[in-house]
Amino acid sequence: MTALKCTLSLRRTKILSLVMLVLFAASSCSNKMTFLTSTVVPAARGTVKVKTDSNKNHTIDISLINLAEPERLNPPKKMYMVWMVTDQDVTKNIGQIMTGNGTFSKTLKSDFKTVSSFTPTKIFITAEDDANVQSPSWEVILTTAKF
Repeated sequence: MTALKCTLSLRRTKILSLVMLVLFAASSCSNKMTFLTSTVVPAARGTVKVKTDSNKNHTIDISLINLAEPERLNPPKKMYMVWMVTDQDVTKNIGQIMTGNGTFSKTLKSDFKTVSSFTPTKIFITAEDDANVQSPSWEVILTTAKF
């Protein structure tokens, strides 16, 4: 009976070790950053979560609160655009921030999610008049530090 208990205990230890290894590996493929305080919209807050999958693609998930409508900025703009700086120091337009009904909710919450094959080192948001803009405007609304 003692040998059976020892074998069961050894199996539990192996299973627990394997579970901990998997959890550690999964958490090491994720990076969560907080946007720095904005000088343009100081009440705005947000986080960026970047996960790397087995194909080396990067899922970028942004959550924002208290980000004023772009029409309320001075000067007014039409939309917010999300940009990333890659590990090759190239700035890429990765999309427009949208909400469920196309405008910001009363609580000024918004989410953004995309997938990129490029490795991000920094994420930032600008206010723009055109969704097809190829380079960001000079005024950055929110930015992360470098990852």
